Amino acid sequence: MTPSRLPLLPLAVAAAVVVLWGGSPVATKLAVAEIDPFAVGVLRTVLAGAAALPVLLVLRLPWPADGRGRGLLALSGLCGFIAFPILFSLGQRQTSAMHGGLILAMLPILTGLYAALFERRWPTRRWLLGCSLALAGEILLVVSHGGGFGASVAGDALVVLSTLTAALGYVAGARLTQAGYGSIGVTFWGVAGAAVLLLPLLAGLEPSSAWPAAGWGAWAAVGFLAIAVSILGYVGWYWALARGGIARMGTVQFFQPISGLILAWLLLGEQPTSTLLASAALILAGVVLAQRR
Repeated sequence: MTPSRLPLLPLAVAAAVVVLWGGSPVATKLAVAEIDPFAVGVLRTVLAGAAALPVLLVLRLPWPADGRGRGLLALSGLCGFIAFPILFSLGQRQTSAMHGGLILAMLPILTGLYAALFERRWPTRRWLLGCSLALAGEILLVVSHGGGFGASVAGDALVVLSTLTAALGYVAGARLTQAGYGSIGVTFWGVAGAAVLLLPLLAGLEPSSAWPAAGWGAWAAVGFLAIAVSILGYVGWYWALARGGIARMGTVQFFQPISGLILAWLLLGEQPTSTLLASAALILAGVVLAQRR
């Protein structure tokens, strides 16, 4: 395989994860309809940590051996399993699932730029041009903030902020995986540690969030976010980033809005506007250009 060709297996795994993650805005929207959004962000990580802990005990996965590795693990866990789910849940409560899904498509740009900083290199001009085109689509989406269904500038801004933290967590976890530490260890130790930090908050959340009384649909959405998105998705994503290249695989995530838009239309009844479709076209054109590099 020549360096210019895409590694097929990491590409396939990354694409499968992106399709899975496309349902995250819709699942979050369904969950925050009945549960306080801050509680949703906490619950998805605590439940994921509860599922990860038995696996850690059975497999006896060790911590990273050196201080740098433990620092990357801590950064990955704090960004990916504490800051991101809370900020994203708060933002998704105030905007539409379609807006949330398209804003998340900024992740490849941020992931690639963070990776360039870590690796002390500058991306190619074509990659920058493709990402700039996709970013133009994101800007068009956010500044328009129309189309009904609860979209707002405040909600969009919180989702944008959540992408900043998520991308940093992606790169930290991928760097640790590239150093030889397994993607299962990165994901399971990261989410378990984050769950331990968030667990004390559950007692304080109950009076205001009323999460025990939520219906089965909201709890199913939280379960999907905890197991499918936070565990299966992260394991596959870190594995793909480590073996296919952080910047190269990261651009695949520009396709995440496709499944998100379809699910938002089918499950939530959200209708795409002309501005939203124009944004999607710019984003997808950008990823085609960037992915070639």
